[in-house]
Amino acid sequence: MSEGMKETTGKIVNQKELHPLSGGIALLGELILLALSVLAFVWAGVQYGVMSPVLFGVLIAAGSVGCTVFCILLAGFRVVNPKEALVLVLFGRYYGTILKEGFYFVNPFSTGVNPTSKSTVSVSTGKVSYSAGSLGKKVSLKTMTLDNEKQKVNDELGNPIIIGAVVIWRVVNPTKAVFHVENYKSYLSIQCDSIIRNVARTYPYDDVDDDSVDEKSLRGSSQEVAEKMKEELQDRVEIAGIEVLEVKITHLSYAPEIAAAMLQRQQAAAIIAARQKIVEGAVSMVEMAINKLNEHEVVELDEERKAAMVSNLMVVLCGNKDAQPVVNSGSLY
Repeated sequence: MSEGMKETTGKIVNQKELHPLSGGIALLGELILLALSVLAFVWAGVQYGVMSPVLFGVLIAAGSVGCTVFCILLAGFRVVNPKEALVLVLFGRYYGTILKEGFYFVNPFSTGVNPTSKSTVSVSTGKVSYSAGSLGKKVSLKTMTLDNEKQKVNDELGNPIIIGAVVIWRVVNPTKAVFHVENYKSYLSIQCDSIIRNVARTYPYDDVDDDSVDEKSLRGSSQEVAEKMKEELQDRVEIAGIEVLEVKITHLSYAPEIAAAMLQRQQAAAIIAARQKIVEGAVSMVEMAINKLNEHEVVELDEERKAAMVSNLMVVLCGNKDAQPVVNSGSLY
């Protein structure tokens, strides 16, 4: 590729804000033009046969030209609603952008440009479908939400997981959004899919070791993961004039093929943690019981009987079922 072609391909279109003529003033001028054109026709009709043919032809020509110009100038009126922008081109060149709401008059040969004017983005899936003229030529500057569909990815340990995210965004530079990418909404959706997949691969779904408190995971550090997704997505969509306000993880789960196994793993970890608490409590209770017996001199026990007592108490306190008492009717010796 030649150097000249490289410069043309990589050219950045800088935004130029237009301050066009007020539509009310232009409309008043056009009505005056129309009135003068109609008056020329009426005068020519009234004075037909009286005035010279040359003057008659001039009046007819002036009225025709005035009506033609009036019809052409009607195409120059534009209405921009709040939180909308209108990007205009004139004969294939960037003409300017209207950023403020109002009723304006611009060059009647200029046309609005919006690559998403024939596309709609499904909120439930985040995908782009096409339908004729659904959005118009104006670019919305409102805050919008993109809810990307759930996708299956592998976490840092290779486990298949299902993850979904929602992106809150808005257009801050409509000129970039129109000229720098083919369709800024589909561009955002595709980049969001890529970012979610790339970031999810760098974290485990959950902490592998409970002792590693500082290790971040998708489930335990969802806020930090979402912030990283936001930063990387903002870098990708900067060229499209889009500002990413927030990224939130809306769905996170193991894939169905390993969900049952991972559930058993979580249940086992919960049982172990519960057993650990039960044993710690039982040991403290047995220690308290022996100390109280010795303190109040209720009974004197040698080491062998202390061991038996500790064993019986631990069985009673740590068992899954209620203990069945056994009454000893004979001597302890």
